[in-house]
Formats: sequence, structure tokens, C-alpha cells
Amino acid sequence: MTAHDPQLHRPFEGIRQWLGLRRDNPGEAGAEAEQPPLPVSDDDVARQRREMVARIDDILGVHRLPVTRLTLGVAHDLATGERPDLASSIALRMRSQRPVTLDWLQDLIGETAEGNEEEMIAELVERLEASLGEFTRTAKDARVATTDYGSALARHADQLDAVAVPGAVLSDLTALTKAMLSRTREVEAELNRSERESRALRQRLEQARRSAEEDHLTGLPNRRAFDGLFERELQAALSLGQPICVAFVDVDHFKKINDTHGHDAGDRILKVVADTLSRISNDSCHVARHGGEEFVALFRGLGIDAAAHRLDQAREELAGRRLVNRATDVPFGEITFSGGVADVLAFADRTTALRAADVALYRAKQAGRNRIIRATEEDGKLVT
Repeated sequence: MTAHDPQLHRPFEGIRQWLGLRRDNPGEAGAEAEQPPLPVSDDDVARQRREMVARIDDILGVHRLPVTRLTLGVAHDLATGERPDLASSIALRMRSQRPVTLDWLQDLIGETAEGNEEEMIAELVERLEASLGEFTRTAKDARVATTDYGSALARHADQLDAVAVPGAVLSDLTALTKAMLSRTREVEAELNRSERESRALRQRLEQARRSAEEDHLTGLPNRRAFDGLFERELQAALSLGQPICVAFVDVDHFKKINDTHGHDAGDRILKVVADTLSRISNDSCHVARHGGEEFVALFRGLGIDAAAHRLDQAREELAGRRLVNRATDVPFGEITFSGGVADVLAFADRTTALRAADVALYRAKQAGRNRIIRATEEDGKLVT
């Protein structure tokens, strides 16, 4: 059955009928039903509408996707070109000969939404920190000025008290000065309290920043944190003349683990994998959770052979463990992962290197899993 097989289009005739574009023969893709005459001014709009629906229908048909709000939205974004990032991810998956499924789309769209939310949080934190910094400086300056002013008032009040000449004007002036001094002390105390509160808020914001860059399940950095780390480590490697490699790691048969033992047990397996990978981390080797059962690792100062060897040691360590589901006492069996490693400097940029590592990971899966494969120049050519 090919992508142009008429059978693929039958589940999607409801879309055309719903939009008033039902075909004469549902089995013949491309045959349009006769429509009532449209005003001349509406011809272009009607034609564009038919073409758009046909493109959406074809996208759903090619990938054999069910008609849901999610898949319709994805198909619309692909047809209109509104989501080039989504189109790129789907194109890469197709080049790797992996199916575009509803589950995969749900994971992809969920991760994208999560990433956008993290970006919004990070941007908000940065703006709040900048505002708090300015407020703290202003409050400190005001407090210092208030303190100096209060000290001057106190000296004047003492001098007035020392004057022995009685008089109503002098008495009123003394009372006014003391009242001003009392209010100044109150303002100074309020400014002191504001400074303390702003410092405490800045600490909470810093905690929020760290939380926004941490994967809450495994405690590893998340994708957003890794992106920033990757750029910094790449610049450091370039300035120091060091090699740098990046790797994608994916837990083998993870869906089977979830289906057999439940999602809570699956989460525990992810923590075990994260702990195993984190043991290869140091100041120049970093591991992060990229999303789902996928992890990413960065090796600065190691060539591709050394990086692959270090990752392979972690793979062997995990494969050698015999894990048991503590909730049911049922063994998990052998838990393994596959990985793809790329020499970052062998590719045009870090994005291309990342995707080449992902292609190498796919080749490791195709070769039988539970292995580490080095990315080649050909892997990089698969990336647009």
C-alpha cells in the first residue's frame, strides 16, 4: 500500500463533507463534487479552501493518522507552513524511516508546549530580577539618604533643646523637628524592611530559575538548560582547542516497561537510568533529560571514540543490573539503552551534530538495540 493508495483517503472523507467539499466518489482522490455556483468574487476563496482541505486530507492519509483535534491541528500547521519546527521534526523522522504516529505527535507537541512554558517562566524571572535589582538599588539609596537626613535632624533637635531662651516659635520649631525625625525613622525602618523583602524575593526567583531548568522526575537538567549549556561548552571547546562530542540515549523497549509494569514503575526506571548516566558526569561531561525516555550527553575534551567508550561503560553497568519492581516483586528483566554519538566539530553547527547523533541512535535501535553507534558524515547529510 503506497501513500497514494485511494484506500488511505476513505477515513478522511468526513472532513471534506463537514466542510462542504464531498467528492463524487470517495474512493477517488482528487475527484471533486459539483458545487453550487459561487459568486465570481468568491472563486479564489473557494479554490484556496478546497486546496487547503485537500492538503490536510493528504497529510492525514499519508501518515494514516486518525482524525482528532491534535492531528487536524498538526496537519493544518504543516499545510500552512505556520510551524516550520514541527515540519522539520516530522521530516527528520520520515528520513529516518520511522512512522509519524499519534503517540509520537502527542509526545512532541507536549514537549514543545512544556518548552514554551519554560521559556515564558525564564523570561518572566529575568524581567522580575531586573526590576528587583533596580528597586533594591533605589531603596538602598533612599535608605542611605533618609539615614543621613535623620542624623542631621537629630543634631538640630539636640541643638534646639540646648537653647536656653524660651519662646513659642522656638518651642514649635523644636516640636516640628522632633516630629520630622520620628517620621524619618519610620521611613528608614520601612525601607530596611523593603530591602530585606526584595532580597528574599530575589532568592526565591533564583530558586524558580533553577527549578525551570531542572527535570523534576530525575533531577537532571532539562532540555532548556542543556541548550544553554551546549552553547557555553562549545565556545569553551573552540577557545581551548578541545574536541567536543554530543550523544543521544534512548531507553530500549520503554513502552513495554510501561505497559507491563505501569507508569510509576516506568518513572522509577527512568530515575535508575538517570542515576547511571549522571555517574559519568563531571565538570566537562554533562547529562540532561531531553524528554520522555530520551537523554542527551555532552563530552568536552573527549574525542568520539573516548566519548563512545565512556557512554558504553554506563550502558554495560545498567545492563548488568537485575532490577525488580518493588511494588509487585516481578523482575523487570534486563534494562538497556541505545545511543548515538557525534563529533560536534565534524558538522556545520551544533544543531546538525545533535540531529546526526539522533540518526545514529536510530541506527543503533535498528541494529538490535543495547549498543552505542558513532555518527558518520552520512548521518549529517540526512539533516536539512
